[in-house]
Amino acid sequence: MIRLSNVIKRYSGDVEIGPISIDLPAGGIIALVGPNGAGKSTVLTMMGRLMAPDSGTVEVGGLDVHRMPSKQVARTVSILRQENHFVTRLTVRQLVGFGRYPYSGGRLTQHDEDKISEAIDFLNLTDLEQRFLDQLSGGQRQRAYVAMVLAQDTEYLLLDEPLNNLDAQHSVQMMRQLRRAADRLGRTIVVVLHDINFAAACSDYIVAMESGRIAVHGTPEEIIRDEVLSAVFHTPVTVVDGPGGKFAVYHR
Repeated sequence: MIRLSNVIKRYSGDVEIGPISIDLPAGGIIALVGPNGAGKSTVLTMMGRLMAPDSGTVEVGGLDVHRMPSKQVARTVSILRQENHFVTRLTVRQLVGFGRYPYSGGRLTQHDEDKISEAIDFLNLTDLEQRFLDQLSGGQRQRAYVAMVLAQDTEYLLLDEPLNNLDAQHSVQMMRQLRRAADRLGRTIVVVLHDINFAAACSDYIVAMESGRIAVHGTPEEIIRDEVLSAVFHTPVTVVDGPGGKFAVYHR
């Protein structure tokens, strides 16, 4: 379980995230949704210990991530931010190998190599593992980064807009891979999504944020409703039934 208790992050006198208190269930996919500037990425970053709250506590898997040793946290939760810029030229396998650093300290054992291969195979990157990142398409490169956090072998994965810059086809493929990771590997995946329909189709739990606070949270059946989405996104939304389930239609 992920527990946030009275978490506050202040940027200025006028900009504040929180207070936020919520228990997120273990297992499955949890989607963070909401308008731009709602605080989704900030909350995810605090869950992953890359940013400290000004007050409150963040617990992941029973650990206070801002008090526990870094190595222990890194074996419990992994995070992938939007800004993935490596200055050196890396192959896919070298990149995925970084996920094993909390265990290997840079000296890969056979067990580490096996974990790297498992993550590469799981994301269907076996034929590309010796390719350099700058030789890949955007979708392939994004899969490589997700394979890196998967190789970290943590129970909790935090992904900040993994569909960013992906077209519809690759977005669908990415969400299918995340669904497989949650179902087959038993991972808890918290993902920031801009597309509410991907959240509706692929998540088990949705947290909708607005103006730095949690507006509403619950199952997709509880959140994907006309009045809820219209209030969160400040625009008229109609939820309709389609072949794959409910989806939102925004009105002009």
